[in-house]
Amino acid sequence: MTIRPGGAADLEPVAVLHARARAAYDRARHPGADPDPDTHRSAACRAWRHALAGPDARMLCAERDGTVVGAACHGPAAAPGTVTLLQLHVDPAHWGTGVGHALHAACLRAWHAAGHTAATLDVLWHNRRARAFYAARGWHPDPARAPAPDAGHLTLTLRLGNGG
Repeated sequence: MTIRPGGAADLEPVAVLHARARAAYDRARHPGADPDPDTHRSAACRAWRHALAGPDARMLCAERDGTVVGAACHGPAAAPGTVTLLQLHVDPAHWGTGVGHALHAACLRAWHAAGHTAATLDVLWHNRRARAFYAARGWHPDPARAPAPDAGHLTLTLRLGNGG
Protein backbone atom coordinates (compact mmCIF):
# COMPACT_ATOMS: atom_id res chain seq x y z
CA MET A 1 0.00 0.00 0.00
CA THR A 2 1.14 3.52 -0.80
CA ILE A 3 0.00 6.77 0.81
CA ARG A 4 0.37 9.70 -1.60
CA PRO A 5 -0.93 13.24 -2.00
CA GLY A 6 -4.30 13.36 -3.70
CA GLY A 7 -5.72 15.83 -6.16
CA ALA A 8 -8.58 16.67 -8.48
CA ALA A 9 -8.09 13.49 -10.53
CA ASP A 10 -8.82 11.46 -7.39
CA LEU A 11 -12.21 13.03 -6.64
CA GLU A 12 -14.28 10.48 -8.57
CA PRO A 13 -12.61 7.31 -7.20
CA VAL A 14 -12.66 8.81 -3.70
CA ALA A 15 -16.36 9.70 -4.03
CA VAL A 16 -17.07 6.12 -5.12
CA LEU A 17 -15.29 4.56 -2.12
CA HIS A 18 -16.86 7.14 0.21
CA ALA A 19 -20.30 6.21 -1.16
CA ARG A 20 -19.58 2.50 -0.64
CA ALA A 21 -18.49 3.18 2.93
CA ARG A 22 -21.62 5.25 3.59
CA ALA A 23 -23.87 2.51 2.16
CA ALA A 24 -22.14 -0.06 4.39
CA TYR A 25 -22.66 2.21 7.40
CA ASP A 26 -26.35 2.61 6.47
CA ARG A 27 -26.77 -1.19 6.20
CA ALA A 28 -25.16 -1.63 9.64
CA ARG A 29 -27.34 1.06 11.20
CA HIS A 30 -30.54 -0.11 9.52
CA PRO A 31 -30.47 -3.92 9.25
CA GLY A 32 -32.47 -5.12 6.29
CA ALA A 33 -31.87 -1.93 4.35
CA ASP A 34 -30.19 -2.23 0.99
CA PRO A 35 -28.87 1.25 0.21
CA ASP A 36 -27.45 1.85 -3.24
CA PRO A 37 -23.95 3.39 -3.08
CA ASP A 38 -24.75 5.41 -6.19
CA THR A 39 -27.31 7.39 -4.18
CA HIS A 40 -24.45 8.67 -2.00
CA ARG A 41 -21.94 9.27 -4.82
CA SER A 42 -22.91 12.84 -5.79
CA ALA A 43 -23.20 13.87 -2.13
CA ALA A 44 -19.78 12.34 -1.46
CA CYS A 45 -18.27 14.19 -4.40
CA ARG A 46 -19.76 17.47 -3.13
CA ALA A 47 -18.43 16.76 0.39
CA TRP A 48 -14.89 16.18 -0.91
CA ARG A 49 -14.98 19.24 -3.18
CA HIS A 50 -16.13 21.32 -0.20
CA ALA A 51 -13.43 19.84 2.05
CA LEU A 52 -10.74 20.57 -0.54
CA ALA A 53 -11.96 24.12 -1.20
CA GLY A 54 -10.00 25.55 1.74
CA PRO A 55 -6.68 27.16 0.85
CA ASP A 56 -4.70 24.86 3.15
CA ALA A 57 -6.73 21.66 2.69
CA ARG A 58 -4.67 18.57 1.89
CA MET A 59 -5.81 15.22 0.54
CA LEU A 60 -4.03 11.92 1.06
CA CYS A 61 -4.88 8.79 -0.92
CA ALA A 62 -4.15 5.18 0.00
CA GLU A 63 -3.49 3.04 -3.05
CA ARG A 64 -3.19 -0.70 -3.52
CA ASP A 65 -2.21 -2.06 -6.91
CA GLY A 66 -2.98 1.29 -8.54
CA THR A 67 -6.47 1.56 -7.04
CA VAL A 68 -7.47 4.22 -4.50
CA VAL A 69 -8.81 2.28 -1.49
CA GLY A 70 -8.94 5.09 1.07
CA ALA A 71 -8.55 8.83 1.43
CA ALA A 72 -8.26 11.54 4.05
CA CYS A 73 -8.51 15.31 3.89
CA HIS A 74 -7.39 17.78 6.52
CA GLY A 75 -7.24 21.53 6.84
CA PRO A 76 -6.83 24.23 9.45
CA ALA A 77 -9.44 24.81 12.13
CA ALA A 78 -10.56 28.18 13.46
CA ALA A 79 -8.22 27.95 16.46
CA PRO A 80 -4.50 28.63 15.96
CA GLY A 81 -2.39 25.47 16.06
CA THR A 82 -5.39 23.25 15.47
CA VAL A 83 -6.03 21.14 12.39
CA THR A 84 -9.33 19.57 11.34
CA LEU A 85 -9.64 16.08 9.91
CA LEU A 86 -12.36 16.84 7.37
CA GLN A 87 -12.76 13.39 5.81
CA LEU A 88 -11.33 9.89 6.26
CA HIS A 89 -12.92 7.01 4.40
CA VAL A 90 -11.86 3.50 3.42
CA ASP A 91 -13.54 1.28 0.86
CA PRO A 92 -15.42 -1.38 2.89
CA ALA A 93 -13.65 -4.13 0.93
CA HIS A 94 -10.46 -2.93 2.67
CA TRP A 95 -11.79 -2.41 6.20
CA GLY A 96 -9.61 -4.08 8.78
CA THR A 97 -6.56 -4.24 6.50
CA GLY A 98 -4.66 -1.26 7.92
CA VAL A 99 -5.72 1.34 5.34
CA GLY A 100 -7.44 3.61 7.87
CA HIS A 101 -4.56 3.24 10.31
CA ALA A 102 -2.02 4.14 7.60
CA LEU A 103 -4.02 7.21 6.53
CA HIS A 104 -4.42 8.34 10.14
CA ALA A 105 -0.70 7.88 10.79
CA ALA A 106 0.15 9.89 7.64
CA CYS A 107 -2.14 12.68 8.84
CA LEU A 108 -0.44 12.66 12.24
CA ARG A 109 3.00 12.97 10.62
CA ALA A 110 1.82 15.91 8.51
CA TRP A 111 0.23 17.61 11.50
CA HIS A 112 3.33 17.22 13.66
CA ALA A 113 5.53 18.52 10.82
CA ALA A 114 3.27 21.56 10.47
CA GLY A 115 3.54 22.26 14.21
CA HIS A 116 -0.11 21.67 15.06
CA THR A 117 -0.80 20.98 18.73
CA ALA A 118 -4.39 19.72 18.47
CA ALA A 119 -6.78 18.18 15.98
CA THR A 120 -10.56 18.04 15.75
CA LEU A 121 -13.06 16.08 13.70
CA ASP A 122 -16.79 15.51 13.50
CA VAL A 123 -18.02 11.92 13.36
CA LEU A 124 -21.55 10.70 12.79
CA TRP A 125 -23.00 10.05 16.23
CA HIS A 126 -24.39 6.63 15.29
CA ASN A 127 -21.25 5.44 13.48
CA ARG A 128 -19.92 3.23 16.24
CA ARG A 129 -17.26 1.72 14.00
CA ALA A 130 -15.73 5.13 13.28
CA ARG A 131 -16.04 6.26 16.88
CA ALA A 132 -14.22 3.11 18.05
CA PHE A 133 -11.53 3.66 15.40
CA TYR A 134 -10.84 7.18 16.65
CA ALA A 135 -11.10 6.28 20.35
CA ALA A 136 -8.44 3.58 19.84
CA ARG A 137 -6.15 6.31 18.51
CA GLY A 138 -6.63 8.67 21.45
CA TRP A 139 -9.45 10.88 20.20
CA HIS A 140 -12.07 11.88 22.77
CA PRO A 141 -15.29 13.91 22.79
CA ASP A 142 -14.70 17.64 22.95
CA PRO A 143 -16.13 18.68 26.34
CA ALA A 144 -16.78 22.18 25.02
CA ARG A 145 -18.99 20.84 22.21
CA ALA A 146 -21.19 18.16 23.73
CA PRO A 147 -23.91 17.10 21.32
CA ALA A 148 -27.59 17.69 21.88
CA PRO A 149 -29.59 14.48 22.35
CA ASP A 150 -30.77 14.64 18.74
CA ALA A 151 -27.42 15.73 17.28
CA GLY A 152 -26.19 13.88 14.21
CA HIS A 153 -22.48 14.49 14.83
CA LEU A 154 -20.02 14.31 17.69
CA THR A 155 -16.92 16.51 17.79
CA LEU A 156 -13.75 14.70 18.82
CA THR A 157 -10.38 16.20 19.75
CA LEU A 158 -6.84 14.89 19.87
CA ARG A 159 -3.90 16.55 21.62
CA LEU A 160 -0.83 16.34 19.44
CA GLY A 161 1.76 17.55 21.94
CA ASN A 162 4.96 19.22 20.86
CA GLY A 163 5.65 17.37 17.65
CA GLY A 164 5.75 13.97 19.29
